[in-house]
Amino acid sequence: MAHPIQNRSNPTVFQMDATKLSNSAAPFQSQLIDWYDANARDLPWRSKPSLYKTVVSEFMLQQTQVKTALPYFEAWLKAYPDFKKLAQATEVQVLKSWEGLGYYSRARNLHKLAQIISKLPELPTDAKSWQAFPGIGPYAAAAVCSISFSDPSAVVDGNVVRILSRLIADTTQYKTSIEAAKAYQSLAETLLNTDRPGDHNQAMMELGATVCRKANPQCLLCPVADLCQARVEGIEGSLPKFDKIKYEKKTVNRAWIVGPRGILLHKIPDSAKRMKGLHEIPSLEQLGLPEAKSKPLLERKRSITKYRITERFFEIKPNALPIKLPPDTLWVKESAIDDLPFSGPHRKWIRELLAQHSN
Repeated sequence: MAHPIQNRSNPTVFQMDATKLSNSAAPFQSQLIDWYDANARDLPWRSKPSLYKTVVSEFMLQQTQVKTALPYFEAWLKAYPDFKKLAQATEVQVLKSWEGLGYYSRARNLHKLAQIISKLPELPTDAKSWQAFPGIGPYAAAAVCSISFSDPSAVVDGNVVRILSRLIADTTQYKTSIEAAKAYQSLAETLLNTDRPGDHNQAMMELGATVCRKANPQCLLCPVADLCQARVEGIEGSLPKFDKIKYEKKTVNRAWIVGPRGILLHKIPDSAKRMKGLHEIPSLEQLGLPEAKSKPLLERKRSITKYRITERFFEIKPNALPIKLPPDTLWVKESAIDDLPFSGPHRKWIRELLAQHSN
């Protein structure tokens, strides 16, 4: 039986003496890749792989689970089968296709990336060069270039952090996942199978998603369990360690206004930090209206990053509006709603409110 990789609870220590892990690197690589060859999920971006499929999947899988991304990926490939077709689409079309996946800056950056790539006579094949492209950080660059070009760059995302923290039983308390990813980059590079870097990276992500899970890790199914120091110590379920997120509660009061000209909506301006170009049900504050005294038609809760938001929707009569409406508001006929891009929650809420309105 191979010996577990030694405990190094201080990340600066295991970065500096990573060469000492070389004896464990070879069995780790071989056991992991053998497991991946036998157990890799049949995913559409792995079937007849291409650079375009890899790029689209990596953008979609940032902040999104595989099961959620799958139908979007299939629809995306039908609408935009390559970089050129995507580059030719309008931003509104792209946002509509992305609707419901969230984190819409990903869609905009993917669109911009397609416009750049479709004009390049030759593409770079190394991760460092790819980081100059829109929406491509260290993780995406390593994933794309290792999978598509066999570039020997190791990916470090949440799945990989979890695997490595357990592998060495690292009890360091990290502030954020970004801080942890930086700390583990050196170890990930040391363990990388440079003969098959793309498959190794996919195997790491696969292992974290299906076996070395956040809750209830399936250690009996793990191909590298005999190398795992956390399993020896019985602390695998408690790693990695992060500072607790301090959530902030917010309440947003929105105005549901239906008049002869349609439904009043607010288009998020291009100057906004989030979700620019999408449409939403306007808030009372945006319309300069006082706090409603009536019971809300609808009340829903959602989470965005560190915020826990209560959304309340009040029926407001058109004659309660100010004479001059604020900029970025517009009346939209119900029949035209489907043509506009919304966030997933707003689309759902509009459908619920329309159903109430028709009863």
